[in-house]
Amino acid sequence: MNNEIATLTSARVTNRQDWNESLFSLTVHSPGTKYKAGQFTKLGMFDDKGELIRRAYSIINHPDEHEKTGDLEFLIVTDPEGSLSPLLHSLRTGDDVLIGLEGAGFMTLDEIPLDARDLWLVSSGTAIGPFLAMLNDRKIGYRFNHLVLVHAVRHASDLVYQKEINQLLQQYPGKFKYVPIVSREQTSGALSGRIPQLLKSGELENTACLQLNKKESFIYLCGNPEMVKDTSNSLKLMGLQKHLRKKTGQFSSENYW
Repeated sequence: MNNEIATLTSARVTNRQDWNESLFSLTVHSPGTKYKAGQFTKLGMFDDKGELIRRAYSIINHPDEHEKTGDLEFLIVTDPEGSLSPLLHSLRTGDDVLIGLEGAGFMTLDEIPLDARDLWLVSSGTAIGPFLAMLNDRKIGYRFNHLVLVHAVRHASDLVYQKEINQLLQQYPGKFKYVPIVSREQTSGALSGRIPQLLKSGELENTACLQLNKKESFIYLCGNPEMVKDTSNSLKLMGLQKHLRKKTGQFSSENYW
């Protein structure tokens, strides 16, 4: 227990935004946490039995913004049967929470092959978080010719951070494409269905006005394990290969729980 606590520090909630009944964002003041855009860190709280519960959550804001404000932002969905998310959902501005001192994870811009020119960021649910941090990196605009952000959710109310996405559309006109996907209701301006099927049909590429290819494309997948697995299989059927440090490929992934 002491070893676990030693990797965490106490931080105060400075802001909270509720997107719907179960989806919310917490901003936590933790100037001592070090990380790269795309990485995650741990949030922790003690339950009613005094046991420390901690889970990994990706950081939404870019390290440059964190350096100025000391704040870290997280997008969280409440699982009524979960052990930590209901506790986090109870937090309000001014409350304290435990947070990790270091970022972790290899889903960063540094890991993308240098010859990639089209970057696809494919997410489901709250996994859009690390991609928002990446898209606010100053290097991304001149490193890539095209940027595609795919966000698959169940309901339209889960399509979060629309203001920030609109700012990216204005910042990268003709270069940045946002493709929302809603699976459980018809939503104007959004595709319907699941990412693997939209890849197989070609609808995802058509909507993005960009084709996936081995020479120029790189795809990051982040979300629930089923989506990551099925989309990885779809990409393999299209002739793309998983990226490894020992062998360059066109896609890499991170499960979001």
